[in-house]
Amino acid sequence: MKTRPAEVTRHAVKLSHSDRIYYLIVNIICTLILLIVLYPLVFVISSSFSDPNRIAGHGVLLWPVGFSTEGYKAVFEYSDVLVGYKNTIIYTVLGTVINVAMTMICAYPLARKTLPFRNAFMFFFSLVMFIDGGLIPNYILIQKLGIMNTIWTMLLPGAISVYNMIITRTFIQTNIPEEMLEATQVDGCSDARFFFSFVLPLSKAILAVISLYYAVRHWNEWFNAFIYLDDRSKYPLQLFLREILITNTYNAKMAMDSATMERMEARAELMKYSLIVIASAPVMFLYPFAQKYFLKGVMIGSVKG
Repeated sequence: MKTRPAEVTRHAVKLSHSDRIYYLIVNIICTLILLIVLYPLVFVISSSFSDPNRIAGHGVLLWPVGFSTEGYKAVFEYSDVLVGYKNTIIYTVLGTVINVAMTMICAYPLARKTLPFRNAFMFFFSLVMFIDGGLIPNYILIQKLGIMNTIWTMLLPGAISVYNMIITRTFIQTNIPEEMLEATQVDGCSDARFFFSFVLPLSKAILAVISLYYAVRHWNEWFNAFIYLDDRSKYPLQLFLREILITNTYNAKMAMDSATMERMEARAELMKYSLIVIASAPVMFLYPFAQKYFLKGVMIGSVKG
């Protein structure tokens, strides 16, 4: 009588009593960590759809209380929010394309053992991870380059992350063997063709990981805009949301009577949660599509390169 593969697997993998206890403890700890991480997210979303007076009275625990969309209506009353969304999408898309292109162009040569002065290049790249000129030299540099108050001030500074470049270089070294390059060179393949025809198609995992890293950074960017942009039509979303939150909090504190102050403070608290959801929603929707690549991305960072 033949044994089915599933039966072989079931009978071959037998957990001892100590293993069962170990896995039970691990599952309990992982569940607790999941709840600790998940609850604040659920709380923020529930609060953003709750009645402002219930939020002020700490009535929201898990589900929305007194369902209301007042917070979102109040936020979108500001026409600048849509302008900020448009600008942030532009900065995120263009910035991510520039970042990924610069990272791959830099990581591939450094992954080649035949690159002259490769160790010296890596030393200088690593050096900039620990040394920064500071705000004033950066401001003078942006001014001298003539990109102050332009879209480029949001795209060119930080066009490449050394950390992302290093994990990309490590991925190429460990997943694309030198023998493949040598075999293609025998057939007359150039370095450029090898890069576009072999390296890029085989690097989809790391491309997805660094693309999400760069996209999240651009989406949350506000400091460069705060320092280098004067034109409100170029402001990103985060800067407008910060302005709305500060304005409403200030107005609440300047109210003439206690009843008005309490009402405006409750509205400001509701808007705070709505602003968090509005700012985070696109990233939360994007993350599941790249989630399967993250385990591989973490493992890449653990490999010695």
